[in-house]
Amino acid sequence: MLDKDPVLQKDGVSAVLSLIVPGAGQIYNGDFVRGAFWLLVTPGFWLGSGGTLGWACHLASAYTAHRRATRATRAIVSV
Repeated sequence: MLDKDPVLQKDGVSAVLSLIVPGAGQIYNGDFVRGAFWLLVTPGFWLGSGGTLGWACHLASAYTAHRRATRATRAIVSV
């Protein structure tokens, strides 16, 4: 069996969760306030812009979830 890097697993899971439901990746990372922010803001952009800015929020949510998971797990691993 292959050992997978736990840092990459958490990063990937958080990014995919946020791609499916914006904010879910942040909640998975433990950033509940950021998760609530994305859960509330993204649907507003979807509805308010007719979908144009909704994609941007979806991608930004996934990117920030991935980036914050990377920083958090690398800080824990390096200690």
